[in-house]
Amino acid sequence: MQAKEINKIENPYLLLTPGPLSTTQSVKQKMLRDWCTWDNDYNQIVQQIRSQLVRLATSQSGYTATLMQGSGTFSVESTIGSVIPEDGKLVVLVNGEYGRRIVQIANKLGINTIDIDSGELAPPDPQALSKLLLQDEQITHIAMVHCETTTGMLNPLTEIGEIAHKHNKVFIVDAMSSFGGTAIDMAELHIDFLISSANKCIQGVPGFGFVLAKHSSMNAIANRSRSVSLDLYDQWRCMEDNQGKWRFTSPTHVVRAFAEALKELEAEGGVGARQQRYYENQRTLVTGMQRLGFECLLDAKLQSSIITSFYSPQHADYNFKRLYDLLKLKGFVIYPGKVSKADCFRIGTIGDVWPSDLDKFIKAIETAMYWKDD
Repeated sequence: MQAKEINKIENPYLLLTPGPLSTTQSVKQKMLRDWCTWDNDYNQIVQQIRSQLVRLATSQSGYTATLMQGSGTFSVESTIGSVIPEDGKLVVLVNGEYGRRIVQIANKLGINTIDIDSGELAPPDPQALSKLLLQDEQITHIAMVHCETTTGMLNPLTEIGEIAHKHNKVFIVDAMSSFGGTAIDMAELHIDFLISSANKCIQGVPGFGFVLAKHSSMNAIANRSRSVSLDLYDQWRCMEDNQGKWRFTSPTHVVRAFAEALKELEAEGGVGARQQRYYENQRTLVTGMQRLGFECLLDAKLQSSIITSFYSPQHADYNFKRLYDLLKLKGFVIYPGKVSKADCFRIGTIGDVWPSDLDKFIKAIETAMYWKDD
């Protein structure tokens, strides 16, 4: 059976989700070969990936990348548990599920933690953070999610970074759903630790995350980790000292696919070009959905191009499960809502997805709006 036929059978629908997401056939094909974790050829690929990630993150020198097995949350927990010292204090800016998850991780690890919760429909408040930092000098670290996929909101990275820098606090950013699809310069934004994942805007497949930071910042966190397998410093030190080798068994197939995804990002024109495509995807989606009578959850000025939440139709025949099943039959998979105080659903616009795909989706959802069975 040819690869094209295999792809057709194994991918009956397009993932309109914020990750895992639809990947190209060429990315998938890179996983058909087995690799040895000790092999120099494989470790050179890891080193190339690390260098490429740094170039995507900043134009400044002195930065490094560490890859970590597991989902993106593994890398978040690795960072929180490895960066904050025993006498440190963390403030988390919360406006959705993934901000709350950082608080949950920190509490589980016994880290002194407070949060500023602005609610799911509002961005973090820079003034509230400034006020808190003036009141509580014990705070050493600030953490925030850049794109909160609970709603699709893009949080104020520039403003929070400036405040963290002004008060000399370590700034940790969960850029899981934005890095690679939104322009970010760590140095300009005063980000000390940036976390993302293989299966997001760089359009790889699930299996590892990564953390970007200065060499000096990594050297400063030796012996702080509260975990063995998630020790960020030890993982980085092993990769540095052994030219790309992971401490424990690495997801070799996923790494190889990610190397291909990075090549495809560059071929597309880099982060700027991909950001523009995602923007066009999202505008195509919103224009079509509004024509059909759907209302966006967020104001346009708060909305990212990663995922968009829409209020559910307010009539008796509507049922999300039925909508989901009908759209799946037509070749599209969407996400249920995650907002606690609003009945909504979410549609992602990242991955190997193009405006023409969104045009087809709009036609599919238009026909699926007839909720009743025959």
